[in-house]
Amino acid sequence: MITDRIQTDLLIVGAGPAGATTSLFLAKMGIPHTIVDAAAFPRDKVCGDGLDLKVFRVLQHLDPNITASEVFDHQEFLQSWGARIITPNGRVTDFVQPEPPEGAPLRSVLWTSKRLHFDQFLIKKLDRRFANFLPETKVEKIERDGKRWRVQARKSDGTMLEIDTPLLIGADGDHSVVLRSIGGRSIERRHYAGTLRQYWKGVSGLHPKNLIEVYLPKGLPLSYFYIFPLPNGEANVGYGMVSELIAKYKYNLRDLFKKILTEDPNMAPRFRDAQPLEEPIGWGIPLASRRRKNFGDGYLLTGDAASLVCPTSGEGIGTGMVSGYIAAHFAQKALNNKQFDAEVFKNYDREVYRRLEGEIRVFQNLMRFQPWRMYDWGLNLIAPQPYLQRAFKNLHSGWLETAFEKKIEVNLD
Repeated sequence: MITDRIQTDLLIVGAGPAGATTSLFLAKMGIPHTIVDAAAFPRDKVCGDGLDLKVFRVLQHLDPNITASEVFDHQEFLQSWGARIITPNGRVTDFVQPEPPEGAPLRSVLWTSKRLHFDQFLIKKLDRRFANFLPETKVEKIERDGKRWRVQARKSDGTMLEIDTPLLIGADGDHSVVLRSIGGRSIERRHYAGTLRQYWKGVSGLHPKNLIEVYLPKGLPLSYFYIFPLPNGEANVGYGMVSELIAKYKYNLRDLFKKILTEDPNMAPRFRDAQPLEEPIGWGIPLASRRRKNFGDGYLLTGDAASLVCPTSGEGIGTGMVSGYIAAHFAQKALNNKQFDAEVFKNYDREVYRRLEGEIRVFQNLMRFQPWRMYDWGLNLIAPQPYLQRAFKNLHSGWLETAFEKKIEVNLD
């Protein structure tokens, strides 16, 4: 039985980084809306916990004070000054950000933060003057009624809500109820990855500048083992592989992960005296490895619901937040014109995917040609080349400039 009814011009389902970002920019535009999430915050979300420059580019657009002071002062955020790549033969190559010129802002390329803390950081910034935020509200049914949506949701106390809206934004992750309601796609193994995460404390050999580490294990193509340093001497440790290869070679991801931790000569010694803080937790990653349609009459999809995880790095927080920023602008156009059919959103996918085209091409070429016999050899040869370190040092200032000074252009037409 429906006990409460809400009418709203826009409903966001999901309050992770993509949904929260959409809400934050709608509020900045002065647009009232409703945002619901099944969870009570703060809540954990299985993830690699890496925050790249796309995250800070979006935050800079929201409020420069966030990136100038709040993040630096947040005890649950850790600066990382680059990356460490470990090739199958065990060779270590560090890509360390150069020291900034005297007087320049101290800005690092990467940060890490547990999703428990980062997502709560965003939730606390929701502007309740414009955002009607309903946590612990699980969407159970979505129906199209003419040109509007009727959404049934259950609150934690059992109260049933019916939310009526002309515009729905799906930001509810990999198992999106919004996606299912519009006849969503099934999992395509080539464009999906299986991943494990486990928090550890006391992992040895971490770089003093908190470099994030990516190890490319021997004989395991298109997969990576990672160590991301976190505050308080902790680390997010995980392993991921494209699902098509897991199925093709009948790999057991948990067994591979355990073997790397206990037997791999490049990794096992570093975990011998470390302490696991949890059992390994598995989750799926919907890769942005091909273009999909993420809009239609009265709806937009963002973040994992739109399969927007970068296929070459596995990074999804930044791409999700960028998609939320873009979605807010298309929503503003639709609300201003009071038009919610697919035509008004026809350029949404173009604006999202033009920022991922390079990564998509690299991934598709690897999967098309599958050069696995030469894979380890190529990684061993290429990764340590000095020109890559020079390129990193030459490019990093441009990356920082883009993140902190250049506007994210959204072309609605």
